[in-house]
Amino acid sequence: MTTHRPSVRRAPLALTALLLACPLAACGNDSAGGAGSETSELTVLAASSLTDAFEELATEFEASHDGTTVTFSFGSSTDLAEQVADGAPGDVLTTADETSMQLAEDAGVTGDISSFATNVLTIVTPADNPAGIESLDDLEGSTWVRCTNEAPCGKVAAAVLADNDITAEPASLEEDVRATLDKVVSGEADAGLVYATDAVAAEDAVVAVEIPGAESALTSYYTTVLEQSADAELAGEWVEFVASDEGLAILERAGFGKP
Repeated sequence: MTTHRPSVRRAPLALTALLLACPLAACGNDSAGGAGSETSELTVLAASSLTDAFEELATEFEASHDGTTVTFSFGSSTDLAEQVADGAPGDVLTTADETSMQLAEDAGVTGDISSFATNVLTIVTPADNPAGIESLDDLEGSTWVRCTNEAPCGKVAAAVLADNDITAEPASLEEDVRATLDKVVSGEADAGLVYATDAVAAEDAVVAVEIPGAESALTSYYTTVLEQSADAELAGEWVEFVASDEGLAILERAGFGKP
């Protein structure tokens, strides 16, 4: 884990609304507070591309922290960063790019910020690849999708497309990388630009087509304990666990690279 500076369990919609609406003191557990508490809840806001790996990490973390429940809110890094910058409760923020983390840092809600993993863009098609997509050039004339430009996956996709002189227009721009993947898995799109880890998570539902040179536009993941954390000690233990040998092994199996 490299330091940038001295900085599902997908939360149900009702829970997310509650977290955003109520003050920290009112929303906290009666016994919140570190390993000595009988019960404690850790809320992690994280980029959607981390969904599967973080859920596996949470299972291991909870097993070694009796009474702790890890709750996630997965989504676009930019959206999550804007939420915490506006004061939304949470213990840990993890983004898929430095720019999104900078939004939270500029708002003064971050602690130490560290980078712990990387990802690379790839093309995915439905398992039967009906449009015969074998490269970025084949996107022309097909129904394909990518993330919106505001999301990290969209920024990376735009950069890779520009580097390869691809001018084909997507059928739609999705809010995050998992929404992009879902369009392909459901058969609504012939192809999608997602991260390599999303292709791993989809297993046999998709075929991954490598993009030569995509490594020049790597996605780096950043994490921090939030200033508004109700249990900064426990949040710090989560951040340390993610970057531990055990945590990195789980991330590697999910297809993430080292920072």
